Amino acid sequence: MAVPVENKKDDFVFYPAFCFKASPTHFSWVKMTATDMQRLVKIKGFEGQNTFFYNNHPIRFVTLVGLIVARTEAYRRTILTLDDSSGATVDIVVLRAENPVDAPTTAAATETAETAMAPSHLTATAKTPLDIASLVPGALVKVKGTLSTFRAVTQVQLERFFPVPNTKAEMQFLRDRVQYLVDILSVPWVLTDEEVEQLRLEADEEGREAEEARIRREQRARRRVEREEKDRRRIRKI
Repeated sequence: MAVPVENKKDDFVFYPAFCFKASPTHFSWVKMTATDMQRLVKIKGFEGQNTFFYNNHPIRFVTLVGLIVARTEAYRRTILTLDDSSGATVDIVVLRAENPVDAPTTAAATETAETAMAPSHLTATAKTPLDIASLVPGALVKVKGTLSTFRAVTQVQLERFFPVPNTKAEMQFLRDRVQYLVDILSVPWVLTDEEVEQLRLEADEEGREAEEARIRREQRARRRVEREEKDRRRIRKI
């Protein structure tokens, strides 16, 4: 019989990481408020996985809607303060590229000096370019990102963002967020012993397949080296 409990906090069961693929939250953009963000916790035993928990729901990706109320340029990052009227604010961290792309110098380039010198930014995970020129105080936006902590405060590492076009779109997000809280986040995530055991078996099988694939890659690499060595020997004999 599988034993799913690895940690308990407030009587919640925290399942092993191999169970996360069965979670309704782990691979989803979880709609949250800044106040909800303050309730996220890290659990012993899950360090290094960049996973936070709301009750016992594992969460990596979040989405929020709110007003940018401050923008601060810091070393290698820009920090945006988002206010979603929930009673708290949250910092949205945007990485700055170490080597911004040089501005064009041809006569056809008519960018202003200010635009040419603007720091380029990157998404948190894929490190792809991200233009955040429109993210200034007063902008109403939907942000999506991964989670991190700085001085015990939970932050969002920006992955993408979208302008919120009107109040109707904002209110629709608020309704969806409340529904998600009621239907998912407020209800403990529960797996049966049988489900946990099945997920464990699947994880073991995936591990074996990954190991077999690694061995096959190494064997192909060795055979390639052996063939190249034989070719070099034949060439030297000519």
